[in-house]
Amino acid sequence: MSSNSHLWQIPKVELPESHLSKLQNNLEERLTIISSQFSDVRFATSLAAEDMAVTDGIAKSAKSIHIFTLFTGRLHAETVEMKKTVESHYGLSIDAVEPQAQDIQAFIAQHGLNGFYDSEEAKKNCCYVRKVKPLELSLNGADAWITGLRRSQSVTRNELAFQELDEVRGIPKFNPIFDWTDDELWAYLAWQKVPLHPLHQKGYPSIGCEPCTRAIRADDDLRAGRWWWLNKESKECGLHLK
Repeated sequence: MSSNSHLWQIPKVELPESHLSKLQNNLEERLTIISSQFSDVRFATSLAAEDMAVTDGIAKSAKSIHIFTLFTGRLHAETVEMKKTVESHYGLSIDAVEPQAQDIQAFIAQHGLNGFYDSEEAKKNCCYVRKVKPLELSLNGADAWITGLRRSQSVTRNELAFQELDEVRGIPKFNPIFDWTDDELWAYLAWQKVPLHPLHQKGYPSIGCEPCTRAIRADDDLRAGRWWWLNKESKECGLHLK
C-alpha cells in the first residue's frame, strides 16, 4: 500500500436523527425480545465496530445478556486495551476466554507457531484451537447467542437473517444489526459516541488476530484484510458457520 491516504477510512456519514433514533429503537427492541424469550443469552464480541453497536444496545436495554470475548493469544495490543476501555465506558464486565494451553502446544508441534500461512487446513486448525473451541465451551449451556454480523460485510454473509439456527450447537443465533448498512453503522456509532477500536483509525475495518489481519485499501472488500493470502470464500474462521 503506497500511502496512508489510500487506506480505508472510517466513513464520515451524517444521517437524520429520526433515522438514527429508529435504528436505536429497533436494536434495543430486538435485544429486549431476545433477552425476554431466553434466560441465558450470550454475546461474543470482537470489540470491533459492529460488536460495539450491539454492546451499546445491550448496555442500554438488556444488561442480563452475558458478554465475552475470545482472547486468542495472538491479538493486537490495541484489542486487549479496548476491552478495558469498553468495560470502563459502560460499567460492565466482559469475560476474556482463552484457548487451552495443550491445544496451542499441539498446533505448534504440528504446524509451527505461524503455520497457518502454509495451508488452508492449518489456518482452519489454528482458528479452531484459538477461537472455535473456546467459543463452543463459552456457549455450553446457553439458550441462545448473539453476534454483530451484517449482510453487507462480505459475500459470505449476504443471506443473513435476524434469527438463524446454529445447527452445530443446536441453539438460536441472533444477528440484531444484520440489516444495517455501512453508513448506518458508522453514523450510529458517531451519534452515540460509542468507543471505537483504535485500529479502525489505521485502515482496519475488520479486526481479528494480529498475524492474520492487515489494513486495506479504500476500494477493497471490507474483509479483504482478513486471511488475505486466501480466496474470498475462505474469509471465515468457523465461528459463524451453520
